[in-house]
Amino acid sequence: MKTLGNILWLILTGLWSAIAYFLCGIILCITIIGIPFGKQCFKLAGFVLTPFGKTINTDYNKYPVANILWIIFFGWEMAIGFFVIGALWCITIIGIPFGKQCFKLAQLSFFPFGATYD
Repeated sequence: MKTLGNILWLILTGLWSAIAYFLCGIILCITIIGIPFGKQCFKLAGFVLTPFGKTINTDYNKYPVANILWIIFFGWEMAIGFFVIGALWCITIIGIPFGKQCFKLAQLSFFPFGATYD
C-alpha cells in the first residue's frame, strides 16, 4: 500500500509540490543569506516526493531563531497551503490518506529546521 500511495501521491500532488520547493530553493540559494533556507527547501522537496511510510522527527528547539525567521517569511504560507489541500483531500472518503500526508507536510513546512524524517 505504501508504494501505491507514493505513486498516486507523486502523480496527483507530490511532483508539483517538489518542483515548487526546488525552484524556491534555487531562488533562495542565489543569495548568500538565503542558503540555509534554500537547503531546507531542498530537504522538503525530497520529502514531498514520497511521504507515505516516512515519519517526521521534530526538534524545534535545535534552531529556534532559524525556525522563527522561516515562519515569518516562508513557513506560514506553505503550512496554510498544505492544510487547505489536505482539507480538500479529506472531503472525499478516498482522499483521506492523502489529506493526512498533507497535514504531516504542513507541520514540516512550518518548522523545517531541526526536523528529520525516516
